[in-house]
Amino acid sequence: MALTLANLKDHLHKEIGVSDWLAIDQDRIDRFAACTGDFQWIHVDAERAKDGPYGATVAHGFLTLSLIPILAKFVWAEHSGIKASFNYGLNRVRFAAPVRCGDRIRDRVGLVAVEDRGDGRQLGPWTTPSRSKARRSRPWLRPASPWCRAE
Repeated sequence: MALTLANLKDHLHKEIGVSDWLAIDQDRIDRFAACTGDFQWIHVDAERAKDGPYGATVAHGFLTLSLIPILAKFVWAEHSGIKASFNYGLNRVRFAAPVRCGDRIRDRVGLVAVEDRGDGRQLGPWTTPSRSKARRSRPWLRPASPWCRAE
């Protein structure tokens, strides 16, 4: 069933869609470090990070969080009738696992709330981004695991 303003409430507590995969490479991590001034070695020093707790550099938690809109765009773009959307904020965020350089991430999106607001609606989406361990041998044998939870 296509998602429209008229039937949003029919989609409550259901998954709306899953985004495409997005690769996390060192260039993206380095550019985020430059924007934020967070040059901690675990993010930007690949040689040192090899001997660190994750065996590779890891993306900043806020980098991965900042990618939710682009990932969710893949999901919302599939549905017609939505003219504009705005990020109203988050209620709760947890970084459940590191995202290593070379991992791919994607997002699963659903709805937990819909409020009528004049001619529009305010949606309470849930999002569960997940990662594949692309750097490992035979990653297709490992299920994607959540790296962040947000409401």
